[in-house]
Amino acid sequence: MQQSILRLLGLLAVSALAACGGQPPTQSAPLAPVAGYEALDDNGFHIEAVDPALLQEGRARTEVDYTADDAPGTIVVDTFSRKLYLVMEGGRALRYGIAVGREGLGFKGTGTIQRKVEWPSWQPTANMIRTRPDLYAEFAGGLPGGLENPLGARALYLYRGGRDTYFRIHGTIQNESIGHATSAGCIRLFNQDAIDLFNRTDIGTKVKVRTLDESLAIEGPYMDDAWGRAVPETPENVAQRDKDLLTISQQEAAKAQEEERAAAAAEKQAAKAEKKRLAVCRNKGISAEDCPFDQG
Repeated sequence: MQQSILRLLGLLAVSALAACGGQPPTQSAPLAPVAGYEALDDNGFHIEAVDPALLQEGRARTEVDYTADDAPGTIVVDTFSRKLYLVMEGGRALRYGIAVGREGLGFKGTGTIQRKVEWPSWQPTANMIRTRPDLYAEFAGGLPGGLENPLGARALYLYRGGRDTYFRIHGTIQNESIGHATSAGCIRLFNQDAIDLFNRTDIGTKVKVRTLDESLAIEGPYMDDAWGRAVPETPENVAQRDKDLLTISQQEAAKAQEEERAAAAAEKQAAKAEKKRLAVCRNKGISAEDCPFDQG
């Protein structure tokens, strides 16, 4: 089971970043921990601190002005700008960075939170099992909550008309996915953010998922940068994306050339070793067919 879970996590990590075009450049020096995203122990589990580099460009929890007309207490999800808002009094809101999975794209409109679970268990849907039995079939009975569970530390379950919509707002074990569109999951937050939102949310809380027209009217147009993260579609960001894509392409070409040179060198070395092996056998009167590979 442990190997199966590790394989599942590995495949989920690949799917989460498959369209990201590589990894963003790393910081030249470690950044100081960000308040609210430090490591913490929760219900017997140790949650690692969030890498500060992942909290840049609006992905950290922040109180902001809120200009839309949603009522205080409402959770508003914008899958296009990949933001989640908890609306507050006085034209303010808490903004969280999110990742949006395929299941998260299938819901628009409103619903209410009718379940809240700490360290939730996870069970793939029938559709997930049907389309990817190699990945999900053995988890049909469910995966208990914990550090290896895709739902992370907390989950909020959205209902509409008294029925489960299968739309979830939950934590994640893949911090690098925040800001991205992923191939699996609903609405992911950093575990620290999932715990914060969970603690601020009551059963019956209204959730609104914006349409594209609503997102454009309030947030303006968004686009993916060179690494697949949602950023405002501005001339500056378009130019930066094109520059970064060129850099990534050049880096990938240089890496491919280096791998080709390394493979050629290894092939040459192997040929040289093979020639030496056969020469040793020939000097000993051993035929090539009977020549041992171990000359020791």
